[in-house]
Amino acid sequence: MSEHETEEPRRLNFLEALVEEDLASGRDGGRVCTRFPPEPNGYLHIGHAKAICINFGMAEKYGGACNLRFDDTNPTKEDVEYVDSIQEDVRWLGWQWDGEPRYASDYFEQLYAWAEELIEKDLAYVCDLNQEETREHRGTATTPGTNSPYRDRTPEENLALFRRMRAGEFPEGSCSLKAKIDMASPNFNMRDPVLYRIMHAHHHRTGDAWCIYPMYDFTHGQSDAIEGITHSLCSLEFENHRPLYEWFLENLSVPSQPRQTEFARLNLTYTVMSKRKLRELVESGAVNGWDDPRVPTLSGMRRRGYTPAAVRNFIDTIGVARFNSTIDLVVLENAVRDDLNKTAARRMAVLDPVKVVITNYPEGESELIEAVNNPEDDSAGTRQIPFGREVWIEREDFREEASRKFRRLVPGREVRLRYAYCITCDEVIKNADGDITELRCTYDPETANGQTPDGRKVKGIIHWAPAEAVDLEVRLYDNLFKDPDPEDVPEGVDWRENLNPDSLQTITAKGEPALADAAPGDRVQFERKGYFCADSGDSKPGAPVFNRTVTLRDTWAKIEKRDAGA
Repeated sequence: MSEHETEEPRRLNFLEALVEEDLASGRDGGRVCTRFPPEPNGYLHIGHAKAICINFGMAEKYGGACNLRFDDTNPTKEDVEYVDSIQEDVRWLGWQWDGEPRYASDYFEQLYAWAEELIEKDLAYVCDLNQEETREHRGTATTPGTNSPYRDRTPEENLALFRRMRAGEFPEGSCSLKAKIDMASPNFNMRDPVLYRIMHAHHHRTGDAWCIYPMYDFTHGQSDAIEGITHSLCSLEFENHRPLYEWFLENLSVPSQPRQTEFARLNLTYTVMSKRKLRELVESGAVNGWDDPRVPTLSGMRRRGYTPAAVRNFIDTIGVARFNSTIDLVVLENAVRDDLNKTAARRMAVLDPVKVVITNYPEGESELIEAVNNPEDDSAGTRQIPFGREVWIEREDFREEASRKFRRLVPGREVRLRYAYCITCDEVIKNADGDITELRCTYDPETANGQTPDGRKVKGIIHWAPAEAVDLEVRLYDNLFKDPDPEDVPEGVDWRENLNPDSLQTITAKGEPALADAAPGDRVQFERKGYFCADSGDSKPGAPVFNRTVTLRDTWAKIEKRDAGA
């Protein structure tokens, strides 16, 4: 771009255009207030990251505020553990909510009062149908529902019954409070939805004060109104719930009128985005907890080595759309690579080691080889790696026979050791089973740092680890599922049959000594092998455990691909 050119401004997405139109018209007095309202019944995943970035980002861009509110209406599924993890994830992404966290349970008394208001207006009734009978009365997509036989109870009778529900006089499942709307509506959400159900369960905040709990649909819209939310931004699965959301706001004496607008949810290949299904994987032991680096939770991604900057850049790259689509996992991985390429220190580690003895290197001697910490960042400086008569190289970097296209180690052919010398393989040592146990090579002492004073070309470069290498536990992660769409299975087949049995491989690698000092959370690039992160849970001082964050996509990866076909 020349000095006379200017970068073209990014076009507004449809949500930004909506907010700017509202601001221009003076709607809500020129205020912008959004909210992120998770249910504390599990850990957040990458799909929630999109909702977080949209809601907090919109408030930040237009000088507004964004609330963090926990819609905690189901005590049997919720836990303080999830509340804490959600707050940690939002902060990790770089956002801060307005004021203290809010809870729908703070509004239980007001919600109850509004339920009585609907009863008094003859817009709600206590129904004695059980769950199965309620389902039968709802009808189908092609047939209207049937009115409950209890629909015509008087407001006085309903009010008395509802108060007895609150007092704990009825067992679970014996009755519920329903809105009186339209059992013939084509929108199932409008067919007399349940507003309150009886649950004799301990709540993580209100204790045993309540034995009836509002449904999510009866909670989040009125909670938005209480908080003065101007723009209720949510994912597309709530589009069919919007008429009900608006019906409540229109028929109750709420203090404000938030407007709900939906955006496309985030779907990724090779994973599932259902919190319920993630819970199934966790509880069945298919993965090692909510923060398993194979699952798409933000805690899992953090443990794997993803950075908040990479996640936010990914969300920005995919944009905000009105229609659902599935994003290739490669797009997210590329965002991670782009960020780590600029920030991760380089180190050398050999994942499948075979010993190399340099027979003409003086016994008992060694030297220090200078290596660059990050070629993308001059300020990162250099480090020193010991080099001597014995080193370790990758087993796949040697072949007994190979074409000229294979630019790694072959008997009688020269290859460069990264930052060190050129070596030639002279002899292959094998055990009784025919497995290679040692390679005996000679080096050219005139080729320090790979230089060839006589001008000869040595094209192959391989990494190595010194004799002083530390043993490292390394976890190689692959996609959790075998198929891009793991939920696309024939009828009667469990979607979990798509789980990839090779999604985790644990090995012992040889790494340069500096790797022993890695602290939990440190991110590095193992040269030629990918980006890795010292595990935040299992690493110990002097003994880090490394998780593979993502493979490489640079020149080394192209060399690997080319050589594989040689």
